[in-house]
Amino acid sequence: MKQIFRSILLTMAVLTVSACSSGEEKKNVQQADVVIYGGTSAAVTAAVEVVRSGKTVLIVSPDKHLGGLSSGGLGYTDTGNKSVIGGLAREFYQRIYNHYDSPEAWQWQKKEEYGNKGQGTKAMDGAERTMWIFEPHVAEKVFEDFVGENKIEVLRDEWLDREKGVVMKDGRIESITTLSGKTFSAKMFIDATYEGDLMAAAGVSYHVGREANSVYGETWNGVQPEVFQHGHHFKKNISPYVVEGDPSSGLLAYVSDEPIAEKGAGDNKIQAYCFRMCLSANPDNRIPFAKPAGYDSPKYELLARVYRAGWDETFQKYDPIPNKKTDTNNHGPFSTDFIGQNYDYPDASYERRKEIIKEHELYQKGLMYFLANDPSVPADVHQEMQRWGLPKDEFKDNGGWPHQIYVREARRMVGEEVMTEGHTLGSIPVKNSVGMGSYSLDAHNAQRYIKADGYVQNEGDIGVHPKQPYSISYQSLIPKKAECQNLLVPVCMSSSHIAFGSIRMEPVFMILGQSAAAAAVLSIDEGVAVQDLPYERLEAQLKKGKQRLVYEP
Repeated sequence: MKQIFRSILLTMAVLTVSACSSGEEKKNVQQADVVIYGGTSAAVTAAVEVVRSGKTVLIVSPDKHLGGLSSGGLGYTDTGNKSVIGGLAREFYQRIYNHYDSPEAWQWQKKEEYGNKGQGTKAMDGAERTMWIFEPHVAEKVFEDFVGENKIEVLRDEWLDREKGVVMKDGRIESITTLSGKTFSAKMFIDATYEGDLMAAAGVSYHVGREANSVYGETWNGVQPEVFQHGHHFKKNISPYVVEGDPSSGLLAYVSDEPIAEKGAGDNKIQAYCFRMCLSANPDNRIPFAKPAGYDSPKYELLARVYRAGWDETFQKYDPIPNKKTDTNNHGPFSTDFIGQNYDYPDASYERRKEIIKEHELYQKGLMYFLANDPSVPADVHQEMQRWGLPKDEFKDNGGWPHQIYVREARRMVGEEVMTEGHTLGSIPVKNSVGMGSYSLDAHNAQRYIKADGYVQNEGDIGVHPKQPYSISYQSLIPKKAECQNLLVPVCMSSSHIAFGSIRMEPVFMILGQSAAAAAVLSIDEGVAVQDLPYERLEAQLKKGKQRLVYEP
């Protein structure tokens, strides 16, 4: 009898511990209607749309700073045709305008001294009350204001456990867990990262690299030898060898010995990354370029040879932003783009990605130091470079250096529909629009190789302009139904490499973030998979949110 009683007590104790454990597990799970993974501009607009639609949301962000590239140095906005930018994206640029409409915003120069030069448009558009050019810290403040005003909870420095952190059940994501052990459950999930980590961990199909032109019937995808549409190539014969003209002496740094593939062939190569540096020539707001640890001047010998050949375009992409600063981008055959050094980034571990980012930072900081100090650089370039430096009042927690590397492309989903060159150039109609793009099909160089004549050349530089803005299909934001039914992907969306070259602009990411969130909310209300959401419902909601869906000249 005592044995039975003892057994009953033991069973009750186990049940009590199990109940406590179960309750503890539930306590550690944070729930919301929609969980957004990422800290990009698309993540913020998506979260705002969810809240304004009356649903709960959590932003789970690996980043500490919100806004991605929009607050990470890309202040000279790639607008394309600004008339197709609507909704929360336009509200973002209107808030930028409101900031600079105040005299207090002009700390280092007078407003009338700025010049009002934008990319294909005025920087400040008084009629529309929009401003398209801005300082990084101003953009970050706007994103933080969006979050604060809408009482959006943001969990920062939370990294998805990519190995076992995504729990799937019946074709849906049930929960995600981060490396810190936090778990988040939701009815709908949005992957708003530049890398597509949640999408990949959920088992959704994706592609990395350039598709062959034959895959989607394209012209400008794949390998493009001897195609130079931005001028970022070697315009004169430059030897890639340590001893000029002597292959036996070995290759200079950052030149590949891999033979060039045939035109239009697919490969695993992606367009180059860089940091969009914000620079200042204001002595009161300038950190001089220091020699970085690990600096190795011979690695820039290829650039020294370019100068000796007469190249003089160093400062052509020091685009002005307010308060005597720049958004400095790649320009020329050897510049801030670290060509060929990022191929493994999309699928790399977090540790390897950090190494790649550090390698890019060393390369670019070394390049700035080289330009300002190396005797092989022309004297006039020296003199001008020594006027410039990193701004004291930007990226203060990182010594003036941007916190976000420019991930121009990484993974791209292969979803319900793939946006291709034909959609962007108008030869294939787009149904079920969730926003618009208009920028050129813009791909940066993907490789630096040796031509048959023994000289060095870059490859992959494409800039083809659509005749007019184009719509982006809802089906390009959602996975195939058999793979996942409650995930939307507005950044690493379903697109070919060359179509993504146009879609990948920050205003478009904000637009698609808002549209993805609207679809998530409606799918919850309808009780359907995202693939089964009636487009008419979504279209009505997007128009209510002031999105611009079809081009009307």
